[in-house]
Amino acid sequence: MQLHDLRPPKGAKRKTKRVGRGEGSGLGKTSGRGNKGQRSRSGGGVGRGFEGGQMPLQRRLPKRGFHNIFKKKFALVNLRDLERFEAGSTIDAEGLVAAGLIRRASLKVKLLGDGQIDKALNLKIHGVSASARQAVEAAGGTVEVLQS
Repeated sequence: MQLHDLRPPKGAKRKTKRVGRGEGSGLGKTSGRGNKGQRSRSGGGVGRGFEGGQMPLQRRLPKRGFHNIFKKKFALVNLRDLERFEAGSTIDAEGLVAAGLIRRASLKVKLLGDGQIDKALNLKIHGVSASARQAVEAAGGTVEVLQS
């Protein structure tokens, strides 16, 4: 067998449906869309959640509570997670991603005070709790809070 002998298996490839190419093609005139109506028009069709004019479910159900659209989302890291870093190292979002503690470096990082730390670490993060800052500085480290 040579390269020019290669063929896809029978039935693996289908010709594309060419609509609107005359009555003899079987898909002329209305191009398989039927006559009139919303779905026959260009750009036609119903939107997500449309229920034929009935009040949609997402509008019928009661809404509760307050949803703050300006809420800042943080990737949370605890003090006990920082034990894997060497003393004196500088830790930022990229370092936390490399260590597998957060998923993306684009996330804002907040340090929480759960756990103990006995190494001097230099942190460059977006948020820190009071107890976490106190623990890091007691161990001889520094915390630089970046602008969010």
